[in-house]
Amino acid sequence: MYEKKIPKEFTCGMAVLMEIIGGKWKSYLIYLIKNGVRRPAELQRAMPSASRRVLDLQLRELEFHGIIRRVIYPEMPPKVEYYLTSFGESMLPVVASMEEWGLKYMDTFKTLMEEKKEALPETGKGVIKQIKTGKVFDLPTAANQ
Repeated sequence: MYEKKIPKEFTCGMAVLMEIIGGKWKSYLIYLIKNGVRRPAELQRAMPSASRRVLDLQLRELEFHGIIRRVIYPEMPPKVEYYLTSFGESMLPVVASMEEWGLKYMDTFKTLMEEKKEALPETGKGVIKQIKTGKVFDLPTAANQ
């Protein structure tokens, strides 16, 4: 695991929390493991937009911070499962609050995303805007290649 040369100082609780679950997929991994999704392939299927490399890194960081433990069974092919530690279980109220908030505001979020999508110009293909110059470039799509 990559280690920063400048040591981190944790001066508030939020800094500690963000160190532990601040990664893109960490809170969702805790949620899935709590709900019985324990094998790496199952986690990957539950999170198709996360690359295997990123998923492995996030799992290793959660393991490093004592939130989960990895159990390797001595069989062929090797079987690996992840479980929450008691320290990890202490985070379940935090994850449950996040889930509750997400459910409460899901419709609001979907509406906002639809409004933003409608506000974008419709070109029929991908568009990229160069930040410095403001030039707009059309990106080829499968339909017009």
